[in-house]
Amino acid sequence: MITALIVEDERLSAERLQSQLLHLKEDINIVGVCDSVSDAKQWLRDESLPDVIFIDIQLNDGTGFDILHDLKLSCPIIFTTAYDEYAVKAFRFNSIDYLLKPIARENLERAVAKLTSQISTATPSLGEQEITGLERIISGDFKKRFLVKIGEQFKTVNIEEVAYFFFDDGMTYISTIDGNRWPLDSSLDQLESAVSPLQFFRVNRKLIISLQSIHEIHTYFNSRLLLKLKPSVGFEVIVSRDRVSTFKRWMDL
Repeated sequence: MITALIVEDERLSAERLQSQLLHLKEDINIVGVCDSVSDAKQWLRDESLPDVIFIDIQLNDGTGFDILHDLKLSCPIIFTTAYDEYAVKAFRFNSIDYLLKPIARENLERAVAKLTSQISTATPSLGEQEITGLERIISGDFKKRFLVKIGEQFKTVNIEEVAYFFFDDGMTYISTIDGNRWPLDSSLDQLESAVSPLQFFRVNRKLIISLQSIHEIHTYFNSRLLLKLKPSVGFEVIVSRDRVSTFKRWMDL
């Protein structure tokens, strides 16, 4: 299934695009619809990155380029706009296609076909991923401790002490179960592959949690989950809708 985010400030255009996507032969799950630059930025900070973003260029509080420039997204982009003068600039980003409104069905089908081809080429087979993961779990080939700097001194934090890793204000931090936190040089992407998936889960783009840090789990609107962590991380911890099923399986191992 392909997950898609729509960024469009015209309600009728957003509804029309949703309808067109749902009638394609590809299985597309529309995980969100944002109607402004600020709304889209917040959504992308809180949720898992979708497989593709359909994005209008002229929005009511800026442009689609503002979103892409500020967040430096790695996922494919399909531009949807009534203006043809931005085509050259659009292809400086990771764009699949540039669709002019009103979007013709055949043009949308062509763009999604390109996307499907790119995803299938770039993504290793599930079997390879599972085998690699199992090999690492069996061998225990994961980080066992982290070196942190405290003033002019260094300290090691054992993996059993870690509550979660989080990203905030341009920095990655490690937090321990007793409430201490220190900056780390690693990115969350690097940490996600360095720690055991049996003990740690990437909730969203900002947070990797350990099993022992989960204090409460609540249902949340739009089929998401709200987590209460111990110690508190200082912001709402939302399990994005497309990760809820995986999260539940992880909890039930």
